[in-house]
Amino acid sequence: MKQYLISLAGVIVLMSCTNPNKGIQSKSSQSNQNQKTKNMETKNLDTATFGGGCFWCVEAVYQQLNGVISVASGYAGGQRANPTYEQVCSGASGHAEVIQIVYDTTKISFDELLQVFWTVHDPTTLNRQGADVGTQYRSVVFYHSEHQKETTQSYIEKLNKEHAFANPVVTEVSPITTFYKAEDYHQNYYNDNQNQPYCSFVIQPKMEKFKKVFGDKLKK
Repeated sequence: MKQYLISLAGVIVLMSCTNPNKGIQSKSSQSNQNQKTKNMETKNLDTATFGGGCFWCVEAVYQQLNGVISVASGYAGGQRANPTYEQVCSGASGHAEVIQIVYDTTKISFDELLQVFWTVHDPTTLNRQGADVGTQYRSVVFYHSEHQKETTQSYIEKLNKEHAFANPVVTEVSPITTFYKAEDYHQNYYNDNQNQPYCSFVIQPKMEKFKKVFGDKLKK
């Protein structure tokens, strides 16, 4: 019996030593899998930059779309580095008020982002959106790739050919250079200031129109 127990103990020792790093390998495998998943998620992300008048209005709309990860208000297309809101509003810096969108391409496409873009502002008025006048309020798509450039240009040609608007689309299509994030108080402006007159009388009607047209694309 003693000899049997000794033999059995040896087998157990051998069994436990066959893969002493099994637990470590398992953790390593899980870590690798997590990294692969993270890489895939990052691979599916893309960026779009639009100018459609006051960035408070446009930001509020795109924040509602399913597949949009983040929206930042800022400035692009000018000559001055690190412009302030006052410099942009004066027209001296040459920048447009824009939003920069990070989105999941498996949930929403650039084409769909453009569909919303044409709907929530007037792309036929040069350097103007309603009462907001100046080059900082110009209609513009700053493309991040040739695909975005070609898609936008094709869309504009189609809209003009089909006379989708009473007047021709004058949206500028330019390559993105540097995006400058606007001051903190401009970020998430509508959500943080819904009782402000501008939000109530200008942004809210746009939001209601947007939700009626794109209700199936909203975040749940």
